[in-house]
Amino acid sequence: MNRPIRVRFAPSPTGPLHIGGVRTALFNYLFAKKHGGTFYIRIEDTDQTRFVAEAEDYIFEALEWLGISPDETIGKNEKFGPYRQSDRKEIYKQYAEELIQSGWAYYAFDTPEKLDELRKNAETEGKTFIYNHTVRETLDTSLNFSEEIVKTRIANGEHFVIRFKTPVNETLQLQDIIRGEVHFDTNLLDDKVLFKSDGMPTYHLANIVDDHLMETSHVIRGEEWLPSMPLHVMLYRAFGWEAPEFAHLPLILKPIGNGKLSKRDGDKLGFPVFPLQWTTAEGTSKGYKETGFFPEAVINFLALLGWNDGTEQEIFSLAELIEKFDLKRIHKSGAKFDPEKNKWFNHQYLQKQTDESLAEAFKVIIKEKGISTSLDITRVVSSIKERANFITEFWDLADYFFVTPTSYDEKAAKNWKEETPELMKQVLKQLQDITEFSSLNIETLLKEWMTTNEIGMGKVMQPLRLSLVGALKGPHLFDIIELIGKAETASRIETAIATL
Repeated sequence: MNRPIRVRFAPSPTGPLHIGGVRTALFNYLFAKKHGGTFYIRIEDTDQTRFVAEAEDYIFEALEWLGISPDETIGKNEKFGPYRQSDRKEIYKQYAEELIQSGWAYYAFDTPEKLDELRKNAETEGKTFIYNHTVRETLDTSLNFSEEIVKTRIANGEHFVIRFKTPVNETLQLQDIIRGEVHFDTNLLDDKVLFKSDGMPTYHLANIVDDHLMETSHVIRGEEWLPSMPLHVMLYRAFGWEAPEFAHLPLILKPIGNGKLSKRDGDKLGFPVFPLQWTTAEGTSKGYKETGFFPEAVINFLALLGWNDGTEQEIFSLAELIEKFDLKRIHKSGAKFDPEKNKWFNHQYLQKQTDESLAEAFKVIIKEKGISTSLDITRVVSSIKERANFITEFWDLADYFFVTPTSYDEKAAKNWKEETPELMKQVLKQLQDITEFSSLNIETLLKEWMTTNEIGMGKVMQPLRLSLVGALKGPHLFDIIELIGKAETASRIETAIATL
């Protein structure tokens, strides 16, 4: 295929964008950029019963946050617009009628009640009712009436659908870039509905017509659409159009057990499955953004769900992903979602940030806590960031810098022995005599004093940390002392002596 590369992400606005949908968008984006092509977004809102008004804006906001916005879409470079299917309604009817004229489709007038009855009867006999070549010439379809009768029934306002007339006794040998050759027996396929009497096409017809008119070169979508591939290829054949190339992405699997990752898995195990927060009457689902993930980290871990470049490399910038991306390196089998590994990715990206930019973000959190401080926030951040996966964890890792401990970890308090108060008074005197109050100088002088007086390190260091932090945690002890200053250090030691 030598046509220009044009790929699309075509979500339905029925709710928030699932992380699986984000990965589909990402792989389309990477493929387009790798080949100098176009990545466009088309909103597939033909199912008006499930339409959610805020979902469309959510989709665009999510992709913008992630840095993978489309080249063309609603209101942007509308070369093949409109890009919303409900705004293209008039287009589809002519194509549905064209299939009727060419014998590739037919009108079906069966009522929902009649179809329910046929399904129940088949179930009673232990069978499955399939609307296909075995029944279409015995049911209420235009295949059994003259053209005049059909026209009269439609003119009288009878409800109908237009169904695809699947060929009989044919084995379709189709190519999928990821899966290789796949085979389908047309005798096992049903005659899918293409058009409804309310004037709306179904997904199948609208999808094919739009992909053709928008000159889509490759259809890269989730594995769940693989069963639709034979119908879609046959529709291209019916219209006499060149079909795009297909690539069906593997499923994203639950962290534990088999099956597709769902929102329920996220709720149960406490991780997001949406890029941004989503609020309904039932409550709020946190997104990756609100949880504290960097968009680059989300892009990185999603890219490695089902794809790798053949090396051990795990950290990729977007530019590197574009350069190395290849559809042929996508696996066929499902990719297990690992929330802990995703935190690891965020940790890597957090360490890459400058201390200054992290400090600015931390200042917002400190302000929200109602705390004003003269401490060097950049240095505080520098001392704790290695222990953090998220900026949102900074407060729990550094609260003692800003708030004097009023209680002490019970387990750690066991290090406070009978002789400890006297030792702490001596430490206090040593600290008050130090004029150059820098971390290195404090450490040097205090350790010299301990060595000279043959005092074990553990006898001083652990009670001292407990006095300043309230627990045996935190960065280098002497960095804490320098940062909170001589007066605050002395005050905390005195409080510990009085309390413990």
